[in-house]
Amino acid sequence: MNLKVCIAEDNYFLVKAIKEKLSFFDDISVKFHANNGAELIGKLEENHNIDVILMDIQMPEMNGIKATEIVKNKYPQIKVIMLTVLDDDDCVFKAIKAGANGYLLKEINAENLHKSIIEVTKGGAPMTPSIALKTLNLLRNPDLANIKKLEQEEIKLSKRETEILVQLSKGLNYNVISENLIISPSTVRKHIENIYKKLQVHSKMEAVMKAQKRNLI
Repeated sequence: MNLKVCIAEDNYFLVKAIKEKLSFFDDISVKFHANNGAELIGKLEENHNIDVILMDIQMPEMNGIKATEIVKNKYPQIKVIMLTVLDDDDCVFKAIKAGANGYLLKEINAENLHKSIIEVTKGGAPMTPSIALKTLNLLRNPDLANIKKLEQEEIKLSKRETEILVQLSKGLNYNVISENLIISPSTVRKHIENIYKKLQVHSKMEAVMKAQKRNLI
């Protein structure tokens, strides 16, 4: 038995790490890699003789949750395992709703990743323990999903805050942002403080990731 796997991931170093983990096992071969959901769908149209997709969530052009939904509609026989750094309830709920067959965190070791791929092809639903707990909580408390949706809707950023977040997402520092937006560095800092409070984060990276996840930028 040789299982055919493909990877949807936009980070080159993570793709390399995943391939290295799978290289230890003779019963798995990586057929191709896609940098985003749209590219994945295009490649599957050329070759959908795939057993398992290892799917990231945050990707440009088309994220992993939307891609999962399309894959499961067009190729229901293909198993999809979310392989991501995101473990919040909202992402777990959306991924399961989209049809994901498993949900693992990227820190998983080679042996457990291999076991999970085998498990999903046999009808199992491999999940990192912390994810399994979240899934149980969502099943026990279905209203949690609606609460998460309300929390998402409550985050309101001003036009200026959104502009600053976009600049931050490009890796620009305070001084460059102040020049681009024609405001003082201290004003930039004040806006970023307000952004941190609204998003309930403590760093620029967290702010950008949460804003992207909430489709605020």
